[in-house]
Amino acid sequence: MDRRDFVRLGVAAGAVASATTAAAAPKAALAVDDLLDAGVREQGAAMAAGKLSSQQLVKRYLARIAAVDKAGPRLNSVIELNPDALSIASERDRERAAGKLRGPLHGIPVLLKDNIATGDRMSTSAGSLALAGVRATRDAFIVERLRAAGAVILGKTNLSEWANMRSTHSVSGWSGRGGQTKNPHALDRNTSGSSSGSGAAIAASLATLAVGTETDGSIVSPSSSCGIVGLKPTLGLLSRSGIIPIAHSQDTAGPMTRSVADAALMLAAMTGVDAMDAVTRESQGKTADYAAALRTDGLRGKRIGVARNFFGGSTAIDAIVEQELAVLKAQGAILVEVKVPNTDKYNDTELEVLLYEFKPDLAAYFAQYAPHAPVRNMADVIAFNIKHADREMPYFGQEHLIAAEKKPGLDAKAYREALANNLRYAREEGIDKVMREHKLDALVAPTGGVAWLTDYINGDHYDMSFSSPAAVAGYPHITVPAGFTRGLPVGLSFVGGAWSEATLIGMAYAYEQATKRRRAPVYPASVNIKA
Repeated sequence: MDRRDFVRLGVAAGAVASATTAAAAPKAALAVDDLLDAGVREQGAAMAAGKLSSQQLVKRYLARIAAVDKAGPRLNSVIELNPDALSIASERDRERAAGKLRGPLHGIPVLLKDNIATGDRMSTSAGSLALAGVRATRDAFIVERLRAAGAVILGKTNLSEWANMRSTHSVSGWSGRGGQTKNPHALDRNTSGSSSGSGAAIAASLATLAVGTETDGSIVSPSSSCGIVGLKPTLGLLSRSGIIPIAHSQDTAGPMTRSVADAALMLAAMTGVDAMDAVTRESQGKTADYAAALRTDGLRGKRIGVARNFFGGSTAIDAIVEQELAVLKAQGAILVEVKVPNTDKYNDTELEVLLYEFKPDLAAYFAQYAPHAPVRNMADVIAFNIKHADREMPYFGQEHLIAAEKKPGLDAKAYREALANNLRYAREEGIDKVMREHKLDALVAPTGGVAWLTDYINGDHYDMSFSSPAAVAGYPHITVPAGFTRGLPVGLSFVGGAWSEATLIGMAYAYEQATKRRRAPVYPASVNIKA
C-alpha cells in the first residue's frame, strides 16, 4: 500500500463553503489582533505586566471562535468548548496574583484533539456519534501534565473520525459528530487529517496552542496544509494513556502551533514517564531543554540530508523548497544529497500492523476510560455505524474497522513478522542507515502536497508525503511553514533519529526565524488557480 492509500484511512464530508460564505463575514471579525495571533512568551509577558489576564484571553478566544468558527467562514474546527474554561482561567489568575507560577504555559489556552480524554464535563468521542456525550473517567496523562503546567483547556477540536482509521475512501476533516472542517486558506479545500480541527484552529488563531495526534501524517500533514508548525515526537516521549488509539507501535500526541518556540515549550510541558504507558520509560535520560534549543544559529554546521526520493510530487512545491534549501545553506547548514532507503519495504506491512493493533488497543481504551460507553469494542462500533448509517456513513463506509475486527490476536505470526519488518526497514535499514552513512544530523524534504479540494465523491487527493519513514520508525518529525503556491501553504520537514527533538527544534527555529514564512489566513472561498 502506498502513502496515498494509507492516508485515506480517514476523513470525509460536510457542507463545502459557498462562494459567498467568507464575503458575508465582517472583515473586522476575520482580522486577528496581534495578541491573539501571538505566542506563549508574548501572552505570558502581557500577563506578567498586568496588561492581560488569563480570563480576558480566554474570553477573547471564545469570541473569536464564535465569530470565525461558528459564524463567518464557519471553519467548524472546534467540536466542543470547555464550560469550565473561564473558571479555570480565573484560578490561574489568582495563582499569578499570589506569586504562584506553574511555568511558561500558566494561563495559556489550549485546544485538544477530540480523541484525547479529559475527565471533565466535555465528551471524548474521536468524532464518532457512538461516543457523543460520553465523558472519560479521567484525564489523559498529557492533559494532566498540561493542567499541572498551568494551561487552560479551552475545548476539543474536530478530527477525521476515528483518527482516519475508518474507511479506504474517506475525506479528511469529517466526523459524524463534528461534520466537515474547512481550510482557512481556502474554504473549499481540505485541512488534511486526522488532526484537522487542531490545524485549522491554530492557523485561524482560535487558541494559543493545540494538541494533535499522529499514527502516520496526522500531525505534520494538517500542519503543513494549514500553514502552521507541527511536531511529531519520538515514540515514548509523550504518553498515550487516555488517547483513543489506532496502534501502539506508531501512535503519539504532539504540539500544533504557530511557531517553533511554542511547540518547544508545549512539548516540554507534556513529557514525563507514565506508569500506564510502558514505552515512556525509554524517555528517561533522553529528554532535553527544548527551550534552550531555540537558537538562531541552530543550523550552523549541521549536516542535513536532502531526501530526494521525497521530491517530485509537485513542480511548484519542489521549486519553493529548492529556494528554502538555499536559506539552510546561508544559515550554515551543510546539505548532502541522499535517498532514504527501503521505504518501499513497509508499504503493505504498515497497514497490517495498524489493523492488528487497532482492535485490542481500542478495547483497552474503552475498558479504562469509557467503561460506561454504549460501545465496548470494535464490533460494537461497527454495529453502531450500521444502525446509524444515515448519519455515520453518508459518504463513505468502514472498511478498516471491519478489517481490524477480523484480525486475530497480537500473538499471530503474521503480525509479529510485519512489525519486525517495519522496524527493520524504517529504522536500522532506513533512517538510521542513511544518517549513519552520511554522518547526518537530520533529513529534510517537502512535508507533502498542498491542500486539495474537498471531494465527497472521490475522497482525498494526497500527493507525495514525507511522513511515513518517521512515523513507522517512531522517530521525530517537525514541519515548518515554507511559503505558498497559489495562496496555499507549503511545509518544510526536518526528520531525525530517535530522541533528536532538541536538534530538530534548533534547526527548525533557525530556519523559521530566517524566513518567517507563516502568514495568517484571509478565508477566501477559493483560490485563484491561475495566479
